[in-house]
Parts: sequence; C-alpha cells; structure tokens
Amino acid sequence: MTESAALQALQRRLGHHFARPTLLVQALTHRSFGAEHNERLEFLGDAVLSLGVSALLYERFSGSDEGDLTRVRAHLVREDSLHRAALSLGLPEVLRLSEGEGRGGGAQRPSILADAVEALIGAVFLDGGYAPAQTVVQRLFGEVIQSTEADSWAKDAKTELQEWLQARRISVPAYRITATRGQAHAQTFEVECAVPSLGLAERGEGRSRRIAEQEAARRLLELLKASDRPGGPLRS
Repeated sequence: MTESAALQALQRRLGHHFARPTLLVQALTHRSFGAEHNERLEFLGDAVLSLGVSALLYERFSGSDEGDLTRVRAHLVREDSLHRAALSLGLPEVLRLSEGEGRGGGAQRPSILADAVEALIGAVFLDGGYAPAQTVVQRLFGEVIQSTEADSWAKDAKTELQEWLQARRISVPAYRITATRGQAHAQTFEVECAVPSLGLAERGEGRSRRIAEQEAARRLLELLKASDRPGGPLRS
C-alpha cells in the first residue's frame, strides 16, 4: 500500500478526513524524524482527550461521584489503553520515524504509539474543532465505556496489588527502575515490580516512573490472580 493510500485508510478508521493533511502528517511524525514532529499536537490532544472522555463518562455514569469518574478516566487515558487504540488504528504502519528509531522497534513501542494517538486527536481538533475530535474519542473509547462499570476501576493497580498481597499476608512488592530510554525531556521508564517471597516479577514501561510502576503492578496482579485460581501455582 502506498503512503497516500495508507493515510486515506487511516482517515477512514478515524472517521475524519483532514482538510489540512499536513496536520495528519505532523501527528504521525516522531521527534526522531525531523523538526516538524508531533509533541505539540500531543500536548493539545492530551487535553482534548481528557475532556472528551470526561464528557462520555459524565453521560454514562450519571450516579457516580467525582472520585469514581476521575479514577475511570485515569484508566482510560493511560498508556496501555492508548496503545491498544493505536493498534486498532494501524498506527505502526504509518508512523514516521528515523531509521535508527525504526530499526530499534519504535513503531511498536507503547509510549510512542500512545503519544501518536494523542497527537492525532489534537490534529483533528485543530483541523475541524471539538465536535469531530469528540467523534474520534467516541469511536476509540465509546464501546469500552458503555460496556464497563465504574466499580471495576475503583482502585489503581498499585493499591489493588498491595491489598491483594496483604490480605494473604504476603510481603508488599518492591519497585525498581530497570532502564530508561530517550532524552531527558521525553524519557521512557521501565520498572520492575517484584514479590521476592513468591519469586515473581513483572515489568512495565511508561512516560513517567509512576505510569511504569502502575503498568508493572497491573501485570503482576494479573499473574497472581491467574496463579491463585484452582490448579494455579499458588493453589497447588
């Protein structure tokens, strides 16, 4: 597929045809590729995404208070959710990266893909205003919002993991940074979450240490819950 055809297909998946195609190209351009990269659009898109998701949550969970809505929103706009949205849009095939970043697997890196989703939302906002940007947010997150309950995201992963372990009288997890990538203003952190007494550990990555810790905790909690089922290692 030619680059032009790939961009046309992406616009169909987004549900928005750009009047200013240069905005679309910029949204897909990583800083490693050139000066006209997507970081400013990412900044704008982050705010538009937060507003769009907030509006959807306000309508969906009419009986929930501010705290519940804030927690659900935090889960929806976190890196792994944006990464899944990026994959659904086929962004790895259309990102513009330097040769070195491309060879290093940048097109599959969750942090780069998550940033590109936010940049695309910012680009749609500049191209057509809030209404089409909200339509994109609805397309990407509307189904999961409609199919979930606020209580299912009542606690963040680190809190839930700690409570799960304490309830079983298992020592609390330990977190440590195992790697950092990128320049100081745009670093990606890799963090390990370990429970030494069980000999288990999982890793997560994100644009901040906090995001990476939450992702590592989420993965370890999923592993522990699976292991705690009948027949699992913790129950054998």
